[in-house]
Amino acid sequence: MADAQEVGARFIEAFNAHDEARIRELNAENAVFEAPGDVQVEGGEAATAYAMEWIKAFPDARITVHNELATGDWVVQEFTFEGTHTAPMQSPMGEIPPTNRSLKGRGVQIFKVEGDAVVDTRLYYDQVQVMTQLGLMPEPATA
Repeated sequence: MADAQEVGARFIEAFNAHDEARIRELNAENAVFEAPGDVQVEGGEAATAYAMEWIKAFPDARITVHNELATGDWVVQEFTFEGTHTAPMQSPMGEIPPTNRSLKGRGVQIFKVEGDAVVDTRLYYDQVQVMTQLGLMPEPATA
């Protein structure tokens, strides 16, 4: 049985390899997942679908973990997501057509692990930064 930190590392490797089957294996059948935009899904398939939506919309998507903290069943990863938005993406507000813009943003994900799978994911990132970089919101005014 892997520890939480090892499972977190496996998830990053699977995401960066765009390996849907491996992501599916790492999401427990009873997984719960939360993300910005009031996204709350239940089940491993739904959690996998969320990850795959980003991979499909950003075919060069890559996550780089900068800091990590693990204790017991939990692992926290501070990361940078990078990719180019070249395909449509489903969002809580509907479909976002490709913008062909690059996105580079920081985020944090918190995993709870049971056995060799993630049972709880809490993802945090700056939605305004994402929308601004994709050209879907105006740049904030500077003083």
